[in-house]
Amino acid sequence: MSLVVWALAALISIFGALCYVELGTSIRASGADFAYLCYLKWYPLAFGFMCVGSVVLFPVAIAVQAQTFSEYLIQGFRIEICDPTAAFFAKKLLGFALIWLLMFMNFFSLKTFVSRFQIVATFAKIAATSIVIFTGFYFLIFKGMTENISAPFEDAKFSVGTTVTAILSGLFAYDGWDILNYGAEEIEHPRRTMPLAIIIGLVSVAVIYLATNVAYFVVLTKSQILASSAVASTFAQETLGGFQYAIPFLVSILLVGSLNGSIFSASRYLHAAARQGHLPPFISCANHRYDSPRAALVVCTLLSMAMSFAGNLDTLINYAGFAQWSQRACTMCALVWIRVGHKPVHPDAIRTPIVLPIAFAIVCIALVIEDSFPA
Repeated sequence: MSLVVWALAALISIFGALCYVELGTSIRASGADFAYLCYLKWYPLAFGFMCVGSVVLFPVAIAVQAQTFSEYLIQGFRIEICDPTAAFFAKKLLGFALIWLLMFMNFFSLKTFVSRFQIVATFAKIAATSIVIFTGFYFLIFKGMTENISAPFEDAKFSVGTTVTAILSGLFAYDGWDILNYGAEEIEHPRRTMPLAIIIGLVSVAVIYLATNVAYFVVLTKSQILASSAVASTFAQETLGGFQYAIPFLVSILLVGSLNGSIFSASRYLHAAARQGHLPPFISCANHRYDSPRAALVVCTLLSMAMSFAGNLDTLINYAGFAQWSQRACTMCALVWIRVGHKPVHPDAIRTPIVLPIAFAIVCIALVIEDSFPA
């Protein structure tokens, strides 16, 4: 059942990505959803979602990724902290240290150190997932290990509420396909760059995620997956012998890459809101030598640290999912309004069939309603 949820989340994300490619090439302003709502002068909605995004959405995403990084790094070093309070603060401090390090990296141009580091993180992501996928399929094909997947729907408990919650968690994992929209003004040749980067990247990620989960289910039992706070590490312990010690570090590096992307998006979002006068003016300050919104970077770092104390990972992900999909529902309504009202956009914009943003808007609204009023 979980593989079905992963596939549904991938399909929804691909539809959304296509809609955001149209928005990014039509309205070439940084800030993504905030910029698009401001373009239509929907300032109350833009301001409301700006507040939610600034205080909840981006800080939660950064807090979740930083906490997950800490989990894997501690497992990689085989550190056992018996005192729950000490373990709690150790994970927080590790996550905070990473956030501050990435903040300082983002003080410099995207075209220099940050982009090079992102390449390293991408290689780590490919290496870690490739090892898991090939190992899992080796056990499936050559070892004939099928007992964990012989009855895929056994003991499956279906309800609309739990399924929607699971889809929101899956969508959170796929998130990032709109990252280029946050820095649209910094992209050269967006008509070519945005669809290639977003669609090819997202389809590749969807295939990798599905294959990785198949590998997990081949090797691990349901109870092992549910009990593990770092599934890749548990998988490595079961299959890779001495090489298992490398997996947590590879996963940690790829999480650093994801976290770097979240910090990039959050800072550009805050910077765009401050330029529109919706946040204190000092947040709009940028370093012109490196074209870096340094004040916004500091603010988003502090907010993320505060949000990390709001609850456990599942709670944080639910908060973020509700906020994000409410915002995207309004953004899709804005895109439909632009198309129906024939609003002027960039002449080089990419157009998708009108049914696509309408369908995606309906999905967004359904997810938000069901998450708000579960059965």
